[in-house]
Amino acid sequence: MSRIPLYIKGLVMAALMVLLVKTFAITSCSIPSTGMENALYQGEKVLVNKWSYGWRIPFTASHFLPEKVQRGDVVLFNNPIPADKETPVFARSLYISRCVGVPGDTLMLNKELMVAGNRFQSPDSKLLYAYPHELEDTLQMAMWQLGIENNPLVGYADGRYVRSFSHYEHYLLKQRLGQGLDIRAVHGNDTVDIHPLIIPTKGKPVRIYPWNATLLCNTILHHEGRDASVKNDTLWVDGKPVMFYIFRKDYYWMASNNPVNLSDSRLFGLVPHDHLVGRASYIWYSHRKERIFQPVQ
Repeated sequence: MSRIPLYIKGLVMAALMVLLVKTFAITSCSIPSTGMENALYQGEKVLVNKWSYGWRIPFTASHFLPEKVQRGDVVLFNNPIPADKETPVFARSLYISRCVGVPGDTLMLNKELMVAGNRFQSPDSKLLYAYPHELEDTLQMAMWQLGIENNPLVGYADGRYVRSFSHYEHYLLKQRLGQGLDIRAVHGNDTVDIHPLIIPTKGKPVRIYPWNATLLCNTILHHEGRDASVKNDTLWVDGKPVMFYIFRKDYYWMASNNPVNLSDSRLFGLVPHDHLVGRASYIWYSHRKERIFQPVQ
């Protein structure tokens, strides 16, 4: 009986090692669109650390020793709303986005976005606001107390300073300094139908309001395994009206770097932890040679 050549054994062992590493530790992901520019460009390939959020047991959606996503992470995850809902989570197509909302965070979202998932700004988008220069010291103190990043002034006109704030930062300043605070959006009224949304945390109740009922209903229906519907702005779960719901999983809000690209939570809603694959770590291929082996920012 002839022996197997040594080089064939080597090739088989190498193939097994690659398979094991890809299954248990690291995988590769190609960037399919322009949605993550300027952090990641279309056609680039990145390495994804599959241990980042706990070890995902192969061919399941279960994580061993799960770890939470850090706000700002670029995350690879399975499609939360596939066309065929019977497709197992681990077999669904892959998306990559930046996490801008972790369990317990509050985001300011447009009511229409939460109801219909139409085209609206990402909740972490910053807009320009103008205020009288006499309020500068007061505003600076409020920003420091609230932990708001001290963005530099971006303009000055007609006795008013201009700074950029997110919807939520603007909401916090209004709460701190009063509704009479003379700080207004430079381009129109940004506060119409804007409401706070608490990102669900496992084991903690979330209050149901007319503006979040449909978004939370879809989350419960698709990811919590319960019957849910909305009737006249009231959320019904398993045939009963509810004012609060205690979620069984941790959830995240994912956003594209490019706000025009809608392949993020504005389209598919909240992403549960069991859909996470891992964190994008390094770029290993790019048409821009200077980006190869650079960390994903």
